[in-house]
Amino acid sequence: MPLNPGQWQKALAADSLQPVYLLAGEQLLVLEAADALRARARKLGYSEREVLEVGQHFDWNDLARAAAGMSLFATRRLIDLRLPTGRPGIDGAKAIGAFCADPPPDVTLLVTAMEWSNKHDGAWSRKLDASGTMVVFNSPRPDQWGAWLGARLASRGLSATPDAVALLAERVEGNLLAAAQEVDKLVVLHGEGRIDATEMENLVADSARYDVFKLTDAAFAGDGARALRVLAGLRSEGDELLALMGWLVNQLQLALRLANAPDFTAQAKAEHLWDSRAQQFRQALRRAPREHWLQCLARAARIDRMVKGREQGNPWQEAERLIAAIAEPRAARALA
Repeated sequence: MPLNPGQWQKALAADSLQPVYLLAGEQLLVLEAADALRARARKLGYSEREVLEVGQHFDWNDLARAAAGMSLFATRRLIDLRLPTGRPGIDGAKAIGAFCADPPPDVTLLVTAMEWSNKHDGAWSRKLDASGTMVVFNSPRPDQWGAWLGARLASRGLSATPDAVALLAERVEGNLLAAAQEVDKLVVLHGEGRIDATEMENLVADSARYDVFKLTDAAFAGDGARALRVLAGLRSEGDELLALMGWLVNQLQLALRLANAPDFTAQAKAEHLWDSRAQQFRQALRRAPREHWLQCLARAARIDRMVKGREQGNPWQEAERLIAAIAEPRAARALA
């Protein structure tokens, strides 16, 4: 069974390496985990490393040749197989399965994948998990963001007040790379010790990257405050409301198709929704009946007319009210 990140830290401290590892998921977390494994391998005497980059014309026989190769200089070797898409294909699945079935002595295979979801999981990854160690690194959920930042600060010898952590979380919202960079910068600018909100305000740049996908995710997840903050960020960055409304209408139409479907699960699969997104829509539809989503769609059409000058009104203000109603249907009266 795949390890969670906490279990991974314990596994990494073992006195020996597994024959094979699969580290998959969010890019920054995977890269850092792979770096940690390579460092551990060097301490355990893995003095030779061969990198295999899987591209469009990659020859999977190279994996078998690398596994069978002999070295005059190293008794332990690490094969670093980089699988960006997380999809090895038929030949790749066979090659990885063959390695797992009969791993060479003193050779460890590290597979890294920067894309991962339930759809990537297959027979090959289950064989790998059974033969070695598999870890999936997901980006922190909004409710986990503060804890993740606190742990990140602690790992660099820093601590921060709850208000300071909240401020940092808001500034780098949903952007792990920006968060990592800001924490590293704090180490340089502040040094060890505790940071309060005033110091954080002065030291941290606004690195939040707002996009329409975060807007709809937050709205349909029922997080009205976050959704409105993202909308304000998009407006301040100069995004065109017309383009934002196009995606919002797309998601409202999707919600209606799911609401009208006799079998939600079957419809979600037909829409190619990941499990997490399907659950997000399921919860949203439980918060309000079908008629509410029809009203939201009608309001979106009215906002579209306002943007195009075909109807009077403040389109950004109406967009705020629409987002609030999507996130919290009880606020639907604000649409009037």
